[in-house]
Amino acid sequence: MVNTSAVFRALHRGERPLLLPCAWDHASAAALVAHGFPAVGTTSLGVAAAAGLPDAAGAAREETLALGRRLARLPVPVSVDIEGGFAEDPGEVAALARELAEAGVAGVNLEDGLPDGRLADPARHAEKITAVKEAAPALFVNARTDTHWLAAEPTAAAALRRARVYREAGADGVFVPALADEDGIRAVAGELDAPLNVLFSPGRHTYERLAEWGAARISLGSLLFRAALRHAVGLAASIADPSAEAPELPSYDRARALADVWADGD
Repeated sequence: MVNTSAVFRALHRGERPLLLPCAWDHASAAALVAHGFPAVGTTSLGVAAAAGLPDAAGAAREETLALGRRLARLPVPVSVDIEGGFAEDPGEVAALARELAEAGVAGVNLEDGLPDGRLADPARHAEKITAVKEAAPALFVNARTDTHWLAAEPTAAAALRRARVYREAGADGVFVPALADEDGIRAVAGELDAPLNVLFSPGRHTYERLAEWGAARISLGSLLFRAALRHAVGLAASIADPSAEAPELPSYDRARALADVWADGD
């Protein structure tokens, strides 16, 4: 059996950044693998919204675990977004990580954004990272810090401070979504002794530019899921009315809100 964790780790140290497309179900992941992508991730927004659940609320643990187990059968490394671990207790987070690792999952994303919109205490988040690494040493832990979404002062320095804490706790890589400017990416990548993961943002930069700036991994996050929603609605609308305008790409907030539509039965 191929050691997918070792393969996944090596993909972060290649000559070119790892472009990680993120799936939301088995079909989307299998299609990406069939196209030739060397690894796939999952999008917590897509997984949660597909189940009618809100993202970043700790509501999709079972769906995430079930999907991770299924995707681990694919012939490429799989990284699963587990939000904040679906628990505050480091032991519970570690238990989930162990289950995924035993199923064959190569890595996880573990974020420090809390369901209430605050940033977690970095020392507390570091405890989760350490617990996960002790429970599943081979698992690639991508420690995500949401400084650029949730902090009062979203600076590269603030992200780097948290990144160093998480790295010391055992994180294998660091993910700073919304860190998108050249100076910020160069600063964090240059000071961090671990692969830097950034989020691709259409229209703001290109793969080539992010590679030049020092990113080791470029995640597509929820982009493919949101694009699939747009294309599905657009195709259906165009069949009913060929003159219909193509819908816009739904934002993260709009896609997340789909979980709340008619949730009360009205």
